[in-house]
Amino acid sequence: MKNLLIITAFILSLVAQGQLPDHTYASNIHSVKLYVSGDIYSYPVLRLGSADQLELHFDDMDNDVKWYYYSMVLCDADWKPARIQSFDYIRGFQTNRISNYRNSNIVGTRYTHYSANLPERNSSPGKAGNYLLKVFLNDDTSKLIFTKRFLVVGDKAQVSGLVTQPYNGNLFQTHQRVQVKVATTANQISTISPQDLKVVVLQNYTWSTAVLMDRPTIFRGNYYEYSDDSKLTFPAGKEWRWIDLRSLRLRSDRMLRIEDGNNTNRIDVYVQPDEDRGKKVYIYTRDLNGLYSIENRDNSNPLWQSDYCWVHFSFTPPGNKAFEGRSIYIFGELTNYEQNEGSKMIFNEEKGIYEKALYLKQGYYNYSYVTLTDRRDQPASFENTEGNYWGTENSYLVMVYYRPFGARYDELVGFARLNSSFQR
Repeated sequence: MKNLLIITAFILSLVAQGQLPDHTYASNIHSVKLYVSGDIYSYPVLRLGSADQLELHFDDMDNDVKWYYYSMVLCDADWKPARIQSFDYIRGFQTNRISNYRNSNIVGTRYTHYSANLPERNSSPGKAGNYLLKVFLNDDTSKLIFTKRFLVVGDKAQVSGLVTQPYNGNLFQTHQRVQVKVATTANQISTISPQDLKVVVLQNYTWSTAVLMDRPTIFRGNYYEYSDDSKLTFPAGKEWRWIDLRSLRLRSDRMLRIEDGNNTNRIDVYVQPDEDRGKKVYIYTRDLNGLYSIENRDNSNPLWQSDYCWVHFSFTPPGNKAFEGRSIYIFGELTNYEQNEGSKMIFNEEKGIYEKALYLKQGYYNYSYVTLTDRRDQPASFENTEGNYWGTENSYLVMVYYRPFGARYDELVGFARLNSSFQR
């Protein structure tokens, strides 16, 4: 309870500062994507000093031309803005205009698609760490449109790890245990205390459930091991559900029906009804671990030749009765992993099901259902909707931060990707 209050206070402070990460503030902005250039399924991570770039894409549904700008804010390991001037970590201009845009065509929905490749030559991160990309209107930082996280990694530590079943008999069949090993480069990192290093473990790109470790379980010389079962044990969940919207002309396997109005540009897609998978046999299916991709099989360019549609999700609770004291939310990158009115499902008493319609662009979407107590005194849970199985394939990101005595920010010195693909 104490930890939840601390996290809630932290989120509220970020909202007050306009710093809530991965959040869209403008209702006319849709389909915000940031990924490594050329890889639409990737998480935005750059190596410091490399020639790698990120691609930023988003749509303005007002279908006009606006002057959008972006800036990059260095943050600490907990995503609070670092206490350091931007001139100390940005090489070049502090703000940049997004000059690439194109109107949609060959589709019924009218919008303006904006894109940018970053960092640019005249503006790039000069330090390794967590960065918050902030997009705002008319070069006015008070007119914040959306924020997105990305990482810039310096190569000062070798990171490895392992995902196994927990030793705890109560969690053996439902959770996954992560073990992390870090070897620092002696001539680049000199730690006075093992607490100079922090390790953050992220499951399936969900920052709300990230675990921060500031004390190693074992350390000797430049070797650190983190294996605290009480912190590094994660509910395994199950493979993500999916809906394939790459074509709105033909029904994909999980579509119930497509309704395309003859006199309007509105398209409605109804997804096959979902139900609780907690007691069902686990089935492995390849997924994107909660992400979505903008793709198109109807036209040649998915960025500005993809249509939008209202996608209707439905969840049938046990006994067709609403959960008492709990609300159910659609969960994944498609809702920014947030539990708010934009992702909350409404219970239809007449049909005995939960319903929610989301306005989505053509693509391939992963999603799950989570429940949250109405008092919000517990974290969101898969327990009532998906269940947990230890053998589920999950992706884990491991970040290692270094902050020596007297430093003003957390430097991201190591990074690794782990996967729980157990032998099948």
